[in-house]
Amino acid sequence: MLKRDVVRVIKRRFHLPKPSETWRNAPKEKAECVVIGAGIVGLAVARELSLKGKEVLVLDSAPTFGTATSSRNSEVIHAGIYYPSNSLKARFCVRGRKLLYHYCSQRGIPHNQIGKLIVATGTSEIPKLNQLFNRGIQNGVENLRMLDASEAIKMEPELHCVKALLSPASGILDSHSLMLSLVGEAETNGATFSYNTAVIGGHLEGNQMVLHVCETKTLTNWDGNTPLQLDLLLMPKIVVNSSGLSAPTLAKRFHGLNTAIIPPAYYARGSYFILSNANSTRHPPFKHLIYPVPEEGGLGVHVTLDLDGQLKFGPDVEWIPHVPDTTNFLNKFDYSVSADHVARFYPEIRKYYPNLKDGSLIPGYAGIRPKLHGPGQSACDFVIQGEDIHGVGGLVNLFGIESPGLTSSMAIAEYVAALLLGG
Repeated sequence: MLKRDVVRVIKRRFHLPKPSETWRNAPKEKAECVVIGAGIVGLAVARELSLKGKEVLVLDSAPTFGTATSSRNSEVIHAGIYYPSNSLKARFCVRGRKLLYHYCSQRGIPHNQIGKLIVATGTSEIPKLNQLFNRGIQNGVENLRMLDASEAIKMEPELHCVKALLSPASGILDSHSLMLSLVGEAETNGATFSYNTAVIGGHLEGNQMVLHVCETKTLTNWDGNTPLQLDLLLMPKIVVNSSGLSAPTLAKRFHGLNTAIIPPAYYARGSYFILSNANSTRHPPFKHLIYPVPEEGGLGVHVTLDLDGQLKFGPDVEWIPHVPDTTNFLNKFDYSVSADHVARFYPEIRKYYPNLKDGSLIPGYAGIRPKLHGPGQSACDFVIQGEDIHGVGGLVNLFGIESPGLTSSMAIAEYVAALLLGG
């Protein structure tokens, strides 16, 4: 969207005065609510705020919604088993799952509650499986059941395990259809979307965050040396930083915000491989989601089915070193899947699927996870910081919204709206 179009959209939606010539001569405009990031969580927040009667402007540097983590994941509706009791991940996953199933049913969004088996493939993993069972019960996950090997294999004849945890509440969905519905509902309630529009920082004026905005094209063409010319200074009453991979980087560029409270950012690439057998879609070897016991950095290379019956395996964990700011803001991560990675997948998958044939996996896709912990560190909870944490009125920063972010999206939106609006 061109600069004049951004200003025109804002004026049309928010009936603003003429821009003033300040901060490198960029025009200055006011807005009621700005959501930075049009991923699944940003869309859910935009919908929730618009339903509360707020005029919402969603800004994203991409050409459309959901181009990063939201479209490069397993598309799984998680039950809420893995996360420490009373953590935000546990609370939002359990609440979000219920909201999501209800919303998908109401709106006709393709989904299927197919259930999940978390499997121990050796006796040394059984204590971890028992821990997951107990944690799931504490988190309020319904109908969990421990299965011995014969029960699990009766459900999934291709499976190898010594014990399994059955989660009937887990499922799959069409994430694009979900995002399309959230966009449509937000727009129906007056929200405006401005794509190809990057928020690259901000500064405080009094207790209000002023956002530094430029066209994606301007940032793409920037040489990195000359001063970057802003196209707009935007003054919202409410700012939700839901920019996913770039959220910590962006927050550190909010001049006047205490950067000591912003968690460090880490990034992990996860690749997926697809089962290529000719009959795999019509007769997939598994009917349920199959997950190993979790590993460091993720939930392990697991089996996911899409709604067409296509089987995929992943993701693995590949930590990414230093990431430049422009890579974050423009989503210039390397999403390629090297065929060489398949050598890591076969032995991991054969622990629970021993009949997997050589040559049956082909490269699928990759995603980047926005993490708040690095290799060898303990997993972190979601971090949501409002005025009570950073002291800036009307600002909410969302950090580390990785899995179960999709499942939690509508619950996060509820929480953010309550932080900002009360209730």
